Amino acid sequence: MSKRFNCKLFPVIISLTFLLVDLAIGQPEVNDKNIQSTDSLALKYIIERVVSTYPTVKLAEEAINNADARIGLARTGYNPELDVTAAYSNLGPVSRINIPDMGAFQLYPQNNYSAALNVRQVVYDFARTKKNVSLESENKAISQQALEQVKQRLAALAVSNFYTLAFLQAAIKIKQEELNALREHLSYVEKKMATGSSTEYEVLTTKVRISAVESQEVDLNAALTNQQAVLNSLLGNAQSAVPLVKTELTADIPLIQTDSILSYALQNRDEMLINKRRTTAAGLRYEIAGVQNKPMLNFIATGGAKNGYIPDLYRITPNYVVGIGLRIPIYDGSKTKYNLLQAKSAITSISWETEYTKRNISTELSEAETYMYSAGKKVGQYELQLAQALKAYSLAETSFSSGSITNLDLLDANTSVSESRLLLLKARIDYAASVYKLKAAMGERLY
Repeated sequence: MSKRFNCKLFPVIISLTFLLVDLAIGQPEVNDKNIQSTDSLALKYIIERVVSTYPTVKLAEEAINNADARIGLARTGYNPELDVTAAYSNLGPVSRINIPDMGAFQLYPQNNYSAALNVRQVVYDFARTKKNVSLESENKAISQQALEQVKQRLAALAVSNFYTLAFLQAAIKIKQEELNALREHLSYVEKKMATGSSTEYEVLTTKVRISAVESQEVDLNAALTNQQAVLNSLLGNAQSAVPLVKTELTADIPLIQTDSILSYALQNRDEMLINKRRTTAAGLRYEIAGVQNKPMLNFIATGGAKNGYIPDLYRITPNYVVGIGLRIPIYDGSKTKYNLLQAKSAITSISWETEYTKRNISTELSEAETYMYSAGKKVGQYELQLAQALKAYSLAETSFSSGSITNLDLLDANTSVSESRLLLLKARIDYAASVYKLKAAMGERLY
């Protein structure tokens, strides 16, 4: 393997490995059905499994259930409140009055009993309840959109992990083939050295190359193990599982004109949809703050029984109270004023956040498009390079057979073929991954 591969390609693989490990931190549910080493997983299956079982998805789904409860709680403002009260009291001394020629009269009994059913119903609250219900409904819509965002991000993570695994699996096979060729050459030159037609330098140089490729294979296997651990975490499988993925190098390019991509993304990206919902919710909070110091009209009714009524103070007598209550706030200590200022500030903040998101989306789209077209061009270049390397190797074999070049020259030609195969594989995988990256940047669903 050339120095160019050691310096450029491997750091990218290792960096991507650590990035994916960091992003996939979590404690997913463990599935007893471990993936066997003979399995070959398709990208579609991995994405479907991840977005349906990963803990953060379940957490986002539970947030929707919580939002339903908050909507129900807000709607209780329309419902009446009922309660039952009962009381007993012993009073003393008992007041009495004396009326000439009529005798003494007791004003109230010493033992007092009462029980009542109380009903309170809001008649008119200046749409407080209606606005609260609308706000909680909007919060639920935000939670639903947040769930889609979580799934989209997990799908993007699964795509990245899938193609990294596909590359590492294929790269290891290429390295193994390169090692087999080097070992055959080593056996050949050792036999030639025994007959005196080859030098110890050729043998040692071949061994050094074998050691270098073996070292690269060890690094590739370590990276593969790490990526398999990430996939096991995403799928909820035990870490003892050894998953393999299919080599899917084709991806459908989005059929949207370049000048329409940004408009499409701004209408479909989860970040934009969430900000739109947040803006509506902030507007509702502003309206709710504005009606907090408005009057409130309530209906009140109480029905029950108690003693203490003249002329028979000890008789339990049915009674009731029905009325209308009006509450008119006069001064709330400037609470409404500052609540309105806070709500207005939240609306302004969301508008700036939306503008920031738009700029980020524009940048992401530009980068994704550039990356995809660059990867596509590299595929063509490396296909030509591989064809040339194969032709050069064929010529090198002929020259080596005729004694025109040394064994080391033939090894160089073989190394060029292996490197070209690896670069072409990397370019094809990069192209497929870049298509998915562009889809994600546009807001097109990956799941």
